[in-house]
Amino acid sequence: MSGAPGRPAGPLVVMGPSGSGKSALAARLADVLGWPMVDADDLHPAANVEKMRSGVPLTDADRWPWLDAVGAAMRGRDVVVACSALRRAHRDRLREAEPEVRFVALAVPVEELERRMTGREHFMPPALLRSQLEAFEPLEEDEPGTTVENVAAPDDVVDDALRRLHTG
Repeated sequence: MSGAPGRPAGPLVVMGPSGSGKSALAARLADVLGWPMVDADDLHPAANVEKMRSGVPLTDADRWPWLDAVGAAMRGRDVVVACSALRRAHRDRLREAEPEVRFVALAVPVEELERRMTGREHFMPPALLRSQLEAFEPLEEDEPGTTVENVAAPDDVVDDALRRLHTG
């Protein structure tokens, strides 16, 4: 894997709680980089989707096989992945699958997350946002990647993420 000058080498995981804009930002970032994009939501087993649709938060036991599928989808590739990766343990699991992965954590105010979630069609109901926020552990200094605010225009957020990845 090798990124072009001024571009990161992949894979990149765009992470954050539901409603943070992971899928939209990952798609835009993939467009800019000319890489494929994988939405980790598409890799959830049917039982996980049904559990969330029913308003039941996932446990780590539910997430491990899903995170393994996400890791397999990005292994050895320049790819952008939209994945919640809420806890450090989740990100560690992804790094076990692909040590070169870097993370773009999206920071969005809670009120904005709530607004976004009520205005979209998705299997994750707005009622599960609290459980995601309770589980969320921000990217730590020793983890590869950066945190960007996702409240500006998508192109500005992508530019900020790429700048931070390049200089960080």
